[in-house]
Amino acid sequence: MTKLIQIRDYIIAIVLLVLAWQVYITLFNVPLYVLPSPLEVGTAFWNMVTSKDIFLHFGVTFSEVLIGFIIGSLFGFAVGYLISKVKMIEDALMPYILIAQTAPKIALAPLFVIWFGLGLLSKIVLIVSMVFFPVMLGTMFGLKDISYNLKCLMKITGLNWWQRIFQIELPHSLPFIFSGLKVGMIQAVIAAIVAEWISGQNGLGFLLIFSSTTYDSAGLFSAIIYTIILGVMYFQLINILENKFLFWHESKQFQNKN
Repeated sequence: MTKLIQIRDYIIAIVLLVLAWQVYITLFNVPLYVLPSPLEVGTAFWNMVTSKDIFLHFGVTFSEVLIGFIIGSLFGFAVGYLISKVKMIEDALMPYILIAQTAPKIALAPLFVIWFGLGLLSKIVLIVSMVFFPVMLGTMFGLKDISYNLKCLMKITGLNWWQRIFQIELPHSLPFIFSGLKVGMIQAVIAAIVAEWISGQNGLGFLLIFSSTTYDSAGLFSAIIYTIILGVMYFQLINILENKFLFWHESKQFQNKN
């Protein structure tokens, strides 16, 4: 019932936004090249579907985000685990990781093209660099949040390394890890679009640049909507996985409130 109410609220918000958009254009006589009407954007949106061009661009960005997100998440989890377990590794790596993360990676995207070429590799590297840090932090904070008593329990029960990870450490850290994954997913979509701006010959980022340079404002807005759809799809996928694996976490919070 709650989900139905949320969907209803989203629909109402979208309808109000479209109405306000149309009223603004009508009252102030805004030209097409500045802000197209909802009908013009909807027509361009549908024309992309009927021409089937959008499926190529959407699929390219979809696959880039998926590959980069998986690699970046695995890399972030591995480094976060090592840092949380070995103080020497944390002291050795954290300064370099912080320096690398404070550097504007979006501005470094042209360098990635020079280093790794115009193909898929440069895009994946940029996406991985954006996903890595939030997942690493989520993993690190989640593992460090394990209480001293729970660590003692793992030693007393004689759990081996795999049992510790999958029975205690990973389940306990999942709320933190999923928080990092959510941030990382948004970053992955942004990175893919930026990479396609610079070196893409297809993809949603390329479609945005092409529409902008050809002064196709309706097509530009349509491409933005497709990008939003892609981001929402992936974010909701993370939500579904979180609800599947963290059902016990919600019940625990409910018990604590009572």
